[in-house]
Amino acid sequence: MTDSPEMIFVNLPVRDLEASKAFFAALGYTFNPTFTDDNAACMVVSDSIFVMLLVESFFTQFTHKPISDARAQTEVITALSAPSRAAVDATLDKALKAGASEPQPARDYGFMYQRGFQDLDGHLWEVAYMEGQPG
Repeated sequence: MTDSPEMIFVNLPVRDLEASKAFFAALGYTFNPTFTDDNAACMVVSDSIFVMLLVESFFTQFTHKPISDARAQTEVITALSAPSRAAVDATLDKALKAGASEPQPARDYGFMYQRGFQDLDGHLWEVAYMEGQPG
């Protein structure tokens, strides 16, 4: 592939769209109202990264496969970078206060520090600081 994508959209099924929006707003994320309605919310991660939170019944229109129960199975781990170790901890503090769980303790590899959380629908998220990371 010679051209890199201009944007990325991660699509996640959610049981309760309003609860998911409130959860991620508590972490500091905003939503693009142009692409947000009763079935979906476009969460802005950066200028080029978005997470589409899709009500499960709407999500099924995009696949013929059953939706996995992220509370019981892992389908993906979405990893986001952070500018510092303190920022990793601050994000996790917000997530836990908003109702997330932390499935395992922080991992410190010296050059990389990471923590993860499980959101209200069981989706796994990692937040990591890497020394010398790009950007």
